[in-house]
Amino acid sequence: MRTLFILAFVVVTGTGGEIGLTHAMKRIGEARQFSPLAILRFVARALGESWLWVSVGLMAVSFYGFLIMLSWYPVGFVVPATSLAYVAGAFGAKFLLGEHLSSTRWAGIVFICLGVALAWADRAPALPDASLLHLLARDSVFFLLAASLLFYLFGAWAAWRFFTGVRRAPARAGILTPPVSILKPVRGLDRKAYENFASFCRQDYPEYEILFAVSEEDDPAVPVIRRLMRDFAKPSIRLLIGVEDQGANDKVAKLCRLAREARHDLLVISDSDVLVAPDYLRSVADLLADPQVGAVTALYRAAEAPSLGAAMDAVGSSASFTGSVLVARALEGLRFAMGSTMAITRQRLQEIGGFEGMLNLHSDDYELGRRIAARGYRVELVPQPVSMQFPSETMGDHLRHELRWLVGIRNNRPAGHFGMLLTHGLLWAVVAVILAPRGAIAAAWLGAYLVVRLGSGYVIGVWGLNDPVVRHKLWLLPLYDFLTFFIWLASFSVNRIEWRGAFFTLEHGRMVRVASDPNPVPMSTPSLRHVLPRE
Repeated sequence: MRTLFILAFVVVTGTGGEIGLTHAMKRIGEARQFSPLAILRFVARALGESWLWVSVGLMAVSFYGFLIMLSWYPVGFVVPATSLAYVAGAFGAKFLLGEHLSSTRWAGIVFICLGVALAWADRAPALPDASLLHLLARDSVFFLLAASLLFYLFGAWAAWRFFTGVRRAPARAGILTPPVSILKPVRGLDRKAYENFASFCRQDYPEYEILFAVSEEDDPAVPVIRRLMRDFAKPSIRLLIGVEDQGANDKVAKLCRLAREARHDLLVISDSDVLVAPDYLRSVADLLADPQVGAVTALYRAAEAPSLGAAMDAVGSSASFTGSVLVARALEGLRFAMGSTMAITRQRLQEIGGFEGMLNLHSDDYELGRRIAARGYRVELVPQPVSMQFPSETMGDHLRHELRWLVGIRNNRPAGHFGMLLTHGLLWAVVAVILAPRGAIAAAWLGAYLVVRLGSGYVIGVWGLNDPVVRHKLWLLPLYDFLTFFIWLASFSVNRIEWRGAFFTLEHGRMVRVASDPNPVPMSTPSLRHVLPRE
């Protein structure tokens, strides 16, 4: 097992570096000219590619492990054993890069595996001294902690780059203001629902409409929407009651009807707990004026946090999740959207199969962005974050919400879910403290975690998002990390989620309803009624 550990370490890090390097070069493009100036430009582009540096780091770590193996074992064993990297590389090319492997190459992979097995069976080398293994384990933990700290720093840098660019960008007049249909699927009543809805009625925008959809007329949100219709003569506000029972995701079923009823081609969808500024629609329309932009989404910050559970949600969302979003944007561009904002034209929506193709999916926002990116369009962020009204939830509610979110990630992006292991800096800091040879080194590692984590959280959540909750509750971030690690572990063994009183299992991101609470709220109704406002 000890030999397997060091071999797996060398193979995984080396192969990961090679695959990442290949991905980086595909993003950079081919070198078509070979003049000195063209070569310098190509090298400059390569040096500016984030994936290249990540890959070089992995390959350097792999080389370090390879040197350790050479110091422990004879070269006649090390070289054949590490040829398993060719096998791992082939699988990575197939399943991560989408390359085609012929039957001849698969046969070669089988022969490589047989060769490694023979090399292993021929008088396997003696195990290294236990003290050396302790050093390897300690160095591995130090490496994982350093990787986590680098991830936090990279998130802070990505946030600095994004928000600095936003603040330095010249003000745009927003000349292109096509008519907009705002789609609001609603179920139940969120905190300050009237204020949230009213912010969409106060947009500085020439022509738009707002469409709400509920399943039943006795939904508690209906009186609030009717009050909204009385209080605002403009814009046009419509309430749709009743949706067809087409799939497991009630929200998407509502979106299907809302999209059909919408009068305009630019569709803006946002969750019911979102509060926006008056220039929100202008920012969205300005981004979608670029034909290369297929969808627009938005970062979000807390408007307030009325409970400890809500504060934990707010700190995790602003200081942690936002950092991950901006890291993804810096590395490969956004390939997902968020429920805070999903803006898309009707034409692009039709190109990805409409909302009808997402009726049984758990994460419709993620899937919309993924499908748009898969067709070669960009997913862009609104310059200014929207605000979100977090519910007054208990710590138990917060933990269940986090578990449901992580189970969704595991179903949608299993590799990314597993890769979150590198983001649990507190875990590796604690293990590093235990394995550190001296108290000073232990204190240095723990102090580095606290300084880097809280510093990056401040840059992202306070300086970048201007989140009022994070400004006063940033100290909760280590506690959030502590709890999230155990929730992450639990998410590997859970496949059942509760969503607004209904229970589902997830199968490759698809929702399968299995049970409901004793007094379920009907998911949908076959009767379609349309209540039109006074216009």
